[in-house]
Order: sequence, then C-alpha cells, then structure tokens
Amino acid sequence: MLANGQTVIQMMEELAPKHYAVEGDKIGLQVGTLNKPVSKVLVALDVTDEVVDEAIAAGANLIIAHHAVIYRPLAKLDFSTPAGKLFEKLIKHDIAVYISHTNLDVADGGINDWMAEMLGLEGRDHLEEVHNDQLYKLVVFVPKAHHKQVLEAMWKNGAGQIGHYSNCSFNIDGTGTFLPGEGTDPFIGERGKLEQVAEVRIETIVPMSVRRKVVQAMLKAHPYEEVAYDLYAVDLKGRSFGLGRVGRMPEAATLEELVEKVKQVFEVPFVRVVGKLDKPVRKVAVLGGSGGRYVNKALFVGADVLVTGDIDYHTAHDALAAGLAIIDPGHNIEKLMKPRVAQWLARKLEDKGYATEVEASALSTEVFQFI
Repeated sequence: MLANGQTVIQMMEELAPKHYAVEGDKIGLQVGTLNKPVSKVLVALDVTDEVVDEAIAAGANLIIAHHAVIYRPLAKLDFSTPAGKLFEKLIKHDIAVYISHTNLDVADGGINDWMAEMLGLEGRDHLEEVHNDQLYKLVVFVPKAHHKQVLEAMWKNGAGQIGHYSNCSFNIDGTGTFLPGEGTDPFIGERGKLEQVAEVRIETIVPMSVRRKVVQAMLKAHPYEEVAYDLYAVDLKGRSFGLGRVGRMPEAATLEELVEKVKQVFEVPFVRVVGKLDKPVRKVAVLGGSGGRYVNKALFVGADVLVTGDIDYHTAHDALAAGLAIIDPGHNIEKLMKPRVAQWLARKLEDKGYATEVEASALSTEVFQFI
C-alpha cells in the first residue's frame, strides 16, 4: 500500500515540526498537492531543473527539499523563463514539492546536530534559541478503576516530562458527582439519578508540541461519555530549541587541524578561513547555511571558531578583530541532509507497512566551481 502525501509529510514533521521554523521562513508545500498516493519520494537539497529530471527518471512524485523553490513572491508564471519552465515541468509530471528548512536546522537530530556529530563535538547546546515548547497543565478526573490506563495513555504520548524526569504526575482521591440527563448514555449510573463516584484527579505537564496528541489519547482511554478536564498554560519554561550548535572538541586542536577535519567530513575541496592557523581551538560553534548574522552569538557563548557558510568580507574582518576564527566550507555542505532524511523517512514508512520508496538525490547542486 502506498502512503498518501499527507501521511508522508506527517512523518517528516515528526522529525522537523513546522512550528520550529524561524518566523517568515518559506516552508511547507510549495508546488502541487499532497492529496495523492506517493510512490516515491526524492530528498534533495535544492530543486533545480536537473533535480526535477532526476525525480522524473526515478518515478518520484514528491520532492522533499531543504531550500525553497519559491523564495520570493511570483508575479507571474511565464513558462518561457527558466523558473517558469521548472514549474511547468513539475506541474506536468504531477510532482509535489515540500520544503523543510529552518525547522530541519533547529530540530533535534536535524542538520545542525548532524554537523556537530560529524565534527565530534561534545556537550552540545544551541547557538540561539528560536522556540520554547510552552508547558500546559492538564487536569482530568477519572474513575478509580480506570486511573492507571488513562495516566499511562497520557505518559505514552508525551505528558509528564519535566527536565530529565519522565512520568511526572500528581494524583488526588476524591468524589465526583453528576446527573445524567436526557439523551445521555452514562458509563456509570442512570439517567435522572444523581451519582457520586470515587474518582482520581490527575494533574500532569504537557508540552505544546504534543498537546493535541496527549488530549486525544486521554479521551480515548477515558471511559466517560463526557470527560471533565482542564488544560491551561502555566508560567514555566519548557524545552528550548534553537539554531546552530556549540560544543567542545574531545581534544584541543589548532585551527589548521580543524580545517582539515571540516574538509574531510563535509567532503569539500576548499574552505575559506579567518584567523591564524596555529590558533588553539576547543569550543566550536556550527551553523548550516549562511551564518554571518551569528558571529556575535558565537562570541557571546565563548566559541573559539564558527563553522558556517557564506561569510561576507566585512563580517570576516569584524570576527577577526574580535578574536573569533571562522571556517567557511560553503552553503552546500547542507547536502548532508539528503541521505539522513531519506534513511529516516524510509524507516518510518517501512515500519508502518507502506510500500512508498524514498531516495536521496545523487546530484550535486553546488553552484560554484573551484579552480
């Protein structure tokens, strides 16, 4: 059985939820429809004419890419222009395009984590917070006989997590009263008769990211026709998510040694370097894509070096003057997302019994030549 496009994207958003994205980022469905069976997914960094040809040859009818194919507002769709021809080809071959950009950067197990892992960084934290998982208090009243099943259903779906502690709740015995009216089908008691039932008041914490799932699981496990529960925001900081990663190298190295490691693990022939090559480096900040805006953040967290792409001349001078080294391996190193996303999504689809295939684009979309 083939997975529907919406099902594929629901799985993708388990890895990179849309609400992790930086405000204004161009993510989500950009071309086509997800309301169709998907035979094959092609995972790409960029959506170029060559990548679309690759999708056609592979029989893919959904492209999941990191960089937006529609980045600026379109005034018109002129099929005689390069961009117009690209969209015409996508539309004629019924290929949908879905973008996962800064949400994939921010996500745990996303691009910035992969970069940090490839460099062997330890004790990682994010470079800049962009999202906090707002906490809610869920209070529900349950008959004693069903206390355990309702509580475990909520825990199983993400409730009760406080820091490094899980399955957190508070439970109070009490008496619930209700009077079933006309048209009701009470689980306990009779219509027109006031009931008093031994119940447990359960209180637990629910992060916003799993709020709907927890409530649905609670309602499904609860025996009552009408469930009495409260859900309200609390003034407590939840889990933080952010762009970039900062960590420490297992052993001190020179900037030159780190440069060689960056070239090796990211498979790039050249990098641009700011700083003295014999400079000792231990604390490293990484950020996929264009990281010029994050030089001050890297300085603030005490990084010795920032590994990122697209550093401009004047930003490089400012970093050098402030004592921050920079290694710029280019924007295209985000290509590392292709095999990792493809593998993750293929495993999810297979676990659910879907025959939809997932393939990583084999094409390089590096726009620069190194001569």
